[in-house]
Amino acid sequence: MKEILIIDSTLRDGSHAMRHHFTAENVRSYAAAAESAGVKVLVVGHGNGLGASSLQIGKSLLSDMEYVSIAMKELKNTKLGVLTVPGFGTVKDDLEPAIKAGAEVVFVTCHCTEADTTQKHIEYVSSIGKEAIGVLMMTHMLSPEGLLEQAQKMQGYGASGILLMDSAGASLPHDVTAKVSALKKGLNVKVGFHAHNNLGMAVANALAAVEAGAAFIDTTMRGYGAGAGNCPMEIITAVLHKSGYATGMDEFALMGISDGIVAKFMKKPIEIDGVRLASGLAGVFSGFCPIAERAGARFGVDPKEILMELGRRKIVAGQEDYITEVAIELAKRKKETKK
Repeated sequence: MKEILIIDSTLRDGSHAMRHHFTAENVRSYAAAAESAGVKVLVVGHGNGLGASSLQIGKSLLSDMEYVSIAMKELKNTKLGVLTVPGFGTVKDDLEPAIKAGAEVVFVTCHCTEADTTQKHIEYVSSIGKEAIGVLMMTHMLSPEGLLEQAQKMQGYGASGILLMDSAGASLPHDVTAKVSALKKGLNVKVGFHAHNNLGMAVANALAAVEAGAAFIDTTMRGYGAGAGNCPMEIITAVLHKSGYATGMDEFALMGISDGIVAKFMKKPIEIDGVRLASGLAGVFSGFCPIAERAGARFGVDPKEILMELGRRKIVAGQEDYITEVAIELAKRKKETKK
């Protein structure tokens, strides 16, 4: 029976849904529960990774090191993971302190065409004996062949695995199958998949990834995350067990955490509303949804139209300034149409 590693990013991707305001008690109680449930890797921190806390992206309630330190106090067998995006997080100011504080797995993340930017970070992590996972975001925007080329660079830098992120929740199972299969055949390291649920396909896409050869799946409890959320950890675990895979997890223990802890700190249920669905259709980063909603309210335009225009322009994470620009342009067009 093949065992699939389930990675828990509730305290990282879920940060988007909390507007990056996880409290110390949120982190402590969840980390303790994850440890007791046998979670293998728990990722914590700002939704956009180490060093990303800012007024533009979203200011964290606590510092990166506070989140890492609080979680570490509760973990014995569970490995602590952190995410970093070169440009936000630096080796000296962010990675070194996080690893010194206990981080063992580092997800080094970039847009799907920009693997070159991860070289310094991946080489540093692998050189000190920690696990570096190369992460390619917005993978719906690149072909299987293109993703393989980028992944091979990360492998060459020392990454022990490659994680494909469907950051906009824009993929269908056949897309996932093709891309995971290409990496599985062309790499010597393990392949993983991170799903978003904008089109309601997160569980189906995660299962397709596993059936295509993915060795690990990145999830969040109750699907808590940016936009329409992620692949729910408790659901994919149960589905994998029913499909004949092992995870080393007890789905009933996960259900207890979902109902007893996460449901209580969620600001609101994660759902696929019109804005989140439009994000998936447009192929736009899920984290843009609340920003587009605020811009739409401010300038009197439909946030769905903002997202569709962002998709036409192929705007990606890190280009948040365009959201306001597009909202202003759409408001101007709307005003001119009424004349």
